[in-house]
Amino acid sequence: MASGLHLCRQGKDPGPITMTRKLHIAILLGALAATVGIAGPRHPKLAVDFENTKMDETVDVIIQYNEPITGTHIRTLQQRHGARHKRTFQFINSALASVPASELERLAEDPTVVHISPDRVVEGTLDYATSAVNYMPLDNYLVSNSLWKGAGVGIVFIDSGIAAGLNFDGYLTPSLNRIVDAESMIDNDPYDRYGHGTHVAGIAAGMDNVTANISNPKRSFWGIAPDATIISIKVLNASGAGSDSAVIAGINRAIALKTLHPEWKIRVMNLSLGRPVFESYKLDPLCQAVEKAWKAGIFVVVAAGNNGRNNSANNNGYGTITAPANDPYVMTVGAVNGKASLDRNASVLTSYSSKGPTLIDHIVKPDIVAPGNRVVSYLSPTSTLPTTYPANVIMTSAYDSTGSSTAPSPYYVTLSGTSMAAPLVSGLAAVLYEYYPTLKPDQVKALMMKNAWRGLPKSYTAVDPVTGATFNINGDVFSVGAGMLDCWLTFQDPALQNLGSFPSAVGSAASPIAYYDAISNTVKMNLNSTGATSVTWGTSVTWGTSVIWGTNVSGSSVIWGTSVTWGTSTVAGFSVIWGTTSPWALSSTLSGEASAVSINGEN
Repeated sequence: MASGLHLCRQGKDPGPITMTRKLHIAILLGALAATVGIAGPRHPKLAVDFENTKMDETVDVIIQYNEPITGTHIRTLQQRHGARHKRTFQFINSALASVPASELERLAEDPTVVHISPDRVVEGTLDYATSAVNYMPLDNYLVSNSLWKGAGVGIVFIDSGIAAGLNFDGYLTPSLNRIVDAESMIDNDPYDRYGHGTHVAGIAAGMDNVTANISNPKRSFWGIAPDATIISIKVLNASGAGSDSAVIAGINRAIALKTLHPEWKIRVMNLSLGRPVFESYKLDPLCQAVEKAWKAGIFVVVAAGNNGRNNSANNNGYGTITAPANDPYVMTVGAVNGKASLDRNASVLTSYSSKGPTLIDHIVKPDIVAPGNRVVSYLSPTSTLPTTYPANVIMTSAYDSTGSSTAPSPYYVTLSGTSMAAPLVSGLAAVLYEYYPTLKPDQVKALMMKNAWRGLPKSYTAVDPVTGATFNINGDVFSVGAGMLDCWLTFQDPALQNLGSFPSAVGSAASPIAYYDAISNTVKMNLNSTGATSVTWGTSVTWGTSVIWGTNVSGSSVIWGTSVTWGTSTVAGFSVIWGTTSPWALSSTLSGEASAVSINGEN
């Protein structure tokens, strides 16, 4: 559901642009090719979305430095630029400060400053779902000790908090609360007031004690890893909104907790949230933060975003992957519609799942897809989402034969979006770490992508049951990545039996980069997007391109041919994808993934 974003000043009249001659902004508006700006170039260290900033404003910014931050940096901010230092993120050499807008250009002249960006707004983006991803059904927790449960593995949920309850306890053991830590980066209340984090955590790590207490339940709603240790870090408020700085602080805290509490065995981080892309992932502070977590040994899973229906720039929803899902290191997850079926062959593409390539860097995303449409998971009582959308709360009779058909459940709610798909991947990662604790994040990513199910349709027409709008979706690499998550095949991969020769033991599984070949009018793939000395995606039969990306890749390098609607510079929308700015990101009317709960489901 909710990984989308608004602009920092959404809904506010920006007024005239008055940032001085160096704050010129040129914004490409797709087919309209309209440009907005003032005379003179924008300072290259200032993010593009400072365009609406007035000279008399004081703005919260994240300043990235090329060296560790010291007292000298803070004093310079305060004494020379009249700034107020608010927080230091030493792990990414960054500081959060309130700075007079009139000082931004002068601050950018500091040779130790790498990039300055606004503290942007970030918002949050099972029974049928688990079967669709080929997961061993867990109808009875006591059937076998060999069942996949993610026992002892820590998953960090950076979200809106989690409402502790019996579904996050041990199996029929209320005294065993598996939420070992609950913190908030935005207030003193770690409780989930929005209702998003509880739902997400239930998909990955829910222990369905409600139906376990029913003698013969109609349905059960177990998470993928019901024995996992849960760490909740709240960064979204009751409206589902947060900020870059809060998310970065949460990521930093998770990295610290990994060292402070080795007994929690923190190996997985789930971020079902995001915001538009404004600059290269190499400069984006959110992306820099998730990369630090990845390199600290944490497998980072990020929802792709819910902007696939956005055709405002005639790009058919392509180029709408959100940040930090645009980072090549992390595992980016898109959503498919499981059609409420136990058979994964019924799964089809969704219209709302964001598509690649990523803006500016052209990273091939998403990496994988999983069911995200109308997923049932746990409800946070009195929170915003179930209160605002009571029709999404399921009836008690859906799982309890003794329940009234008109009685809404106090435990379960249905939500849709890539936010719901991401925790399926996080849960499987916890299971893999349970049995193979020496796995590296790159190995987990490579395993899941190599073993993804590639039976999704090559094209599909989705119909909004309320508005009647139709959306034509192609099952290409920028829509489905390597394919749909396959838990069983991943867990049975022979490479796991001989980790010493695992192809990615010393290699990077960073997502490839796409590039446009103007000579052949085709889009091709460069497997080494980060300049790594060794990459998982080699030319060998085992880990070759056709194995990872299946028939979505034509040959060894060509992804798409000239038939692609934006595959030639003469077609509207081309410059949106291959240009350097994001018109949909700068639109004040974009609601992003926060609207996912109201997406009309696609039957």
